[in-house]
Amino acid sequence: MKSGQRTPRLVALAILGCLLFNYPILAVFNRPASFLGIPVLYAWIFGAWLALIALMAYAVERDE
Repeated sequence: MKSGQRTPRLVALAILGCLLFNYPILAVFNRPASFLGIPVLYAWIFGAWLALIALMAYAVERDE
């Protein structure tokens, strides 16, 4: 993949990351509950972080 095709995808993923870790979304998961023994907010943060890393790896390594 050329760098010109990769850049818009990485910019879109950065914007998605900003949206996922901003107040309105984080407020939804800020509850006194737990998921597999982990507070829901922490599970959301680390799950979204892992998903963003996987999507960025896919965008960078993708061959067209």
